[in-house]
Amino acid sequence: MYAAFQELGRAELTLYTDSLIARGSIRTRQHRVTDILNLAEDPFLILEEVTVEEFGGHGTPIRAAYAQINLDTVLFAVANTPVEPIPELRTPKTQEQVIIEVPPFKIIGTVHLLPTGGNLREALVELTGRFLPVTDATYWSDQVGEARQTALALAINHHRAQILAPHKEIDPWAGLGGPAADAAGGGTPPPGSPPEPPGGGW
Repeated sequence: MYAAFQELGRAELTLYTDSLIARGSIRTRQHRVTDILNLAEDPFLILEEVTVEEFGGHGTPIRAAYAQINLDTVLFAVANTPVEPIPELRTPKTQEQVIIEVPPFKIIGTVHLLPTGGNLREALVELTGRFLPVTDATYWSDQVGEARQTALALAINHHRAQILAPHKEIDPWAGLGGPAADAAGGGTPPPGSPPEPPGGGW
């Protein structure tokens, strides 16, 4: 039994719960963060060398050699260790950029859907599982003061996600000559605007 325990790999995870952020490592035979969570034999994970802090960096972080994390409270988990895909486990899928609301967080990233002949509604119906993978993700929370961060892969708690919808990035200044155009070309003051005072500011 001890030899088998020694054969387990170590994965670095960050778990975002209802109100806390727990960082640590877990001993596992799984490679993907979704497999670690979905195939867990217990309703919790045991992390090692753990740091726990409140959203927004408030309070003093808690450090412990081990911590038990209740999976029902996990909003999403971020894999901190890159994982190479295993070719024999890959299923042909289509990619769709989505926005996901997992209060208090928003997540934008790519989900991998089963091919349904372009029927996105049917593809979303087929998107099942307790924890769902999202790749090339950006996540943040204005509500609790968590700045935008990126992750190669994360897993969202499907039961805690309130909205999952297709998303397309749109430049609000496109064609309007707004800040993006000003940054590129310096911008031209509209007719009748007052001259800029010495020093470049008001």
